[in-house]
Amino acid sequence: MASKNNKLRSGYTTGACAAAAAKAAVIILIKGQGAGVADVEIPFPDGSRHKFNIQHSAFGDRDGNPLAAASVIKDAGDDPDVTNNAEIAAEARILPLTHPSPSKGDGEQLPLVIIKGGKGVGVVTKPGLAVPVGEAAINPVPVKMIREAVTEALGRYALPDSQTIEITISVSKGEELAKKTLNARLGILNGISILGTTGIVRPLSAEAWTASITAAMDVAMAMGCEEVVLSAGRVSERAHMERGALPVEAYVMMGDYVEFSLIDAKKHNFKKIHICAHWAKMLKIAMCIPQTHVKHGAIDLKKAAHFLNNIYPGLLDPTYEFNTAREIYDVINSQSGMQSVELFAKICVAAKEYAEGIAAGIPVIAHLISYEGKIIAESE
Repeated sequence: MASKNNKLRSGYTTGACAAAAAKAAVIILIKGQGAGVADVEIPFPDGSRHKFNIQHSAFGDRDGNPLAAASVIKDAGDDPDVTNNAEIAAEARILPLTHPSPSKGDGEQLPLVIIKGGKGVGVVTKPGLAVPVGEAAINPVPVKMIREAVTEALGRYALPDSQTIEITISVSKGEELAKKTLNARLGILNGISILGTTGIVRPLSAEAWTASITAAMDVAMAMGCEEVVLSAGRVSERAHMERGALPVEAYVMMGDYVEFSLIDAKKHNFKKIHICAHWAKMLKIAMCIPQTHVKHGAIDLKKAAHFLNNIYPGLLDPTYEFNTAREIYDVINSQSGMQSVELFAKICVAAKEYAEGIAAGIPVIAHLISYEGKIIAESE
């Protein structure tokens, strides 16, 4: 799926792939033995339609009930998604009706569709997510997409009042893929989540990052955490974790989204916020740069040197042209121990003051992490 700017290619979410596989499985179930499906087209939340190739399909039975299966290989486009190329499968079978069929409201009965998670799809074990504890980690929009795709496949085919359709979504190697995500911290165990709010994966999108930040904070609040730790990366996070003072649910990977994370922490009413980052990130925060990725918040090294000399007069040679923020760090670190410690502490204080201006009313503690993964300075 080519992107509009022809630079980065968009792809499809696990939810969209699950819906396509479910539709194909239902078509095979209806047609019976010998039926095959090469591709299917499904509706998306925005009203558009998209076609998916079907990887595998099969027909059989289980416990005397007809059973059909189909799968789709996820194409995440140019997004570095751990589920790219994962095989998303759906099984469909007809079962005796156990609940009243839903209605459109005009008297027409809709087919009852039960959606379950199978192997490789995680189970929610902690509160705070969009899915209740104990259920498969299939988010509401994917559930709606699966239901709509299945209903579309049934078309004019009406199930008898005594029957229903059961859809089971599974992900090949889902347990292994989940180990590369933060699912376990969120309380999603034994598999990945079936996600997506639009059906489309936008490469390196802010939406995906910010959604994961909000979800992590939702879980932290639901688990009773009063403090939250915003980390720029895994090394920074582990440095703070070594103290063992806070539960794992309190840790949120903010990446480069400093301002968003602080605003979201305010919305969640945490009583205290910790920020953990390496030198380059912390320096940007101290300099009031709200988005610390180089694409959006490239640091002007001359301004950085001037900023540092204002904090600690005579610290750096104002005529020297630095190549990187790391070079500035190395120069400071090579100076007398007390001087570097004082400067690093002042940077943490400046970062704290900027963060508290955004988090309005919530105290912030800034922790500067060395490149060796240790806390070397704090704002208090």
